Amino acid sequence: MADAEDRTYRPDALIAQDIEAYLARHRDKGLLRFITCGSVDDGKSTLIGRLLYDSRAVFEDQLSQLHSDSAKVGTQGQEIDFALLVDGLSAEREQGITIDVAYRFFATETRKFIVADTPGHEQYTRNMVTGASTADAAVLLVDARKGVLVQTRRHAFLAHLLGIRHIILAVNKMDLIDYDQATFETIRDEFAQYAADLDFADITAIPISGFKGDNIVTASPAMEWYEGPTLVGQLEAVPLPGERAQARPFRMAVQWVNRPNQDFRGFAGLIGDGAIRPGDPVRILPSGAQTTVKSISTFDGPLDEAVAGQSITLTLSDEVDCSRGDVIATADDPPQVADQFEASLVWMDTAAMKPGRGYWLKLGSRMVTATLQAPKYEIDVNNPLGSGAHLAAKTLELNGIGVLELHTDRPIAFEPYADSKALGGFILIDKESNATVACGMLNFALRRAQNVHWQPTDIAREHHAALKNQVPRVLWFTGLSGSGKSTIANAVEKKLALMNRHTFLLDGDNIRHGLNKDLGFTEADRIENIRRIGEVAKLMADAGLIVLTAFISPFRAERQMVREMLPDGEFIEIFVETPIEVAEKRDVKGLYKKAREGKLKNFTGIDSPYEAPASPEIRVNTVDMSVDEAADHIVSKILPLK
Repeated sequence: MADAEDRTYRPDALIAQDIEAYLARHRDKGLLRFITCGSVDDGKSTLIGRLLYDSRAVFEDQLSQLHSDSAKVGTQGQEIDFALLVDGLSAEREQGITIDVAYRFFATETRKFIVADTPGHEQYTRNMVTGASTADAAVLLVDARKGVLVQTRRHAFLAHLLGIRHIILAVNKMDLIDYDQATFETIRDEFAQYAADLDFADITAIPISGFKGDNIVTASPAMEWYEGPTLVGQLEAVPLPGERAQARPFRMAVQWVNRPNQDFRGFAGLIGDGAIRPGDPVRILPSGAQTTVKSISTFDGPLDEAVAGQSITLTLSDEVDCSRGDVIATADDPPQVADQFEASLVWMDTAAMKPGRGYWLKLGSRMVTATLQAPKYEIDVNNPLGSGAHLAAKTLELNGIGVLELHTDRPIAFEPYADSKALGGFILIDKESNATVACGMLNFALRRAQNVHWQPTDIAREHHAALKNQVPRVLWFTGLSGSGKSTIANAVEKKLALMNRHTFLLDGDNIRHGLNKDLGFTEADRIENIRRIGEVAKLMADAGLIVLTAFISPFRAERQMVREMLPDGEFIEIFVETPIEVAEKRDVKGLYKKAREGKLKNFTGIDSPYEAPASPEIRVNTVDMSVDEAADHIVSKILPLK
């Protein structure tokens, strides 16, 4: 380690006397995760660099490099630029800002810390959310010269939304305002007014200078008027989350089913809450099956008890159905199970949220499809007078925060995020790009999810199909307007009718005269249009019919959504491939002409995209094939239907 006389923490004498005892003592220290956040250039990286430096977490070679880098690219003249210890990206050093989340470890005599240095720029709000999602406390920095800014309020609200209960308001750069007490108290009071409705457990305001080290580790002689704790002293006083988690009922999401041989079947995972012992009764969710714990295993051997924060493998007394994504919970106080929720959402993608579209929802180790409704409202976190006003919104843009309803394609075990981050926090993943587009917090299950249940019937879909002597299918025709979808679908239905097949044709224009006459042609309306058609087609397939649908259905995600509604093999995607110049020449309805003249908005192929199928089951080219040839080709591909 670097040997500098002005470094505050000295190596424990045990290092030289008894290294094993030192390591044991260090291992048993409590661990606190916290973030630094706030507006750009409030000094977050400098503060963390100072913490690392003063806690002797900088090695000799790192210190030498720091001196060299400070002279070359530093922003503090001849002084050490502590921010360079954290800002590792070349773009960060060039601009003097934080872009990505940087995690650092350090320790004091009483506690260990993992700190996440998060960006201050609004465009990197999603990076701040990433760092805050695992934090137990937040150090919210404010530049004493600038006071509380929009991004200060934004980060405070996000910290509240993500379940951070302990806030340290670090009023930084006090040295640049001559350590003025009145300025500090004004900032402290303004922030307290804003945060009054955010339900933080405690807010501690501390005047500091990350560059000079004032009130970081030791009390500053330049601010004798301040009688509160130092920054490190307050970090050491923040309650650790472990005790609260261990006091809660047992919860463990199954991450892996361990089956090395026929005689062993274990369920591995990280205990999120509570404690467990052999013999304890447990319930498997969402199925609700009950059994008892037979044994608890770890890498180091069997345990008589395991608690929150430990990774274990459970064996159960009975052969119950339990797989990855299921939750093992205490039998007499299990989490809830539902498939419809109200949720708070932080949108993290450059493309806006699409209401009605299906996204992958990942909650713990469970992955399901979630369909989002339009937001109830968007939260205006920039409101300086309170915790955020409610704004009307049809969607959420990048960094938007809103409250909405969503439903999943199957029930999942959950708890409100306020009670459990593990069972209440989720991410959304775009099905096409596999990019994470949002993070969210489940607030509660909708009452209708508890009151509406699937009613079983005695006549199953197999019986309906057997009566008609055919296998149900949904023949999904997709292509540009004017490609010939409806004409070819109609020809296919006539050929199937001559073969005594039971069919029904759902045509795009016809449906918009009735079922979907309330929908327009915005992207959100198009998504809802296809969702409704998918549900109707599914019901008809349940009745044993061969359903033909002729819709532009321009988005792959919605076609995939309908595919997932049906049993494997029943959805047949038929791409009626026609170049746009050919379709436009046909223009039977005069729609392309209107679109070119600007009289028809959101028209596919002109000012709204068409996403061609990547691998359709059937492809027909209407340039090279006649209607009758295309219909014969399709019928030959789908037969035998029995």
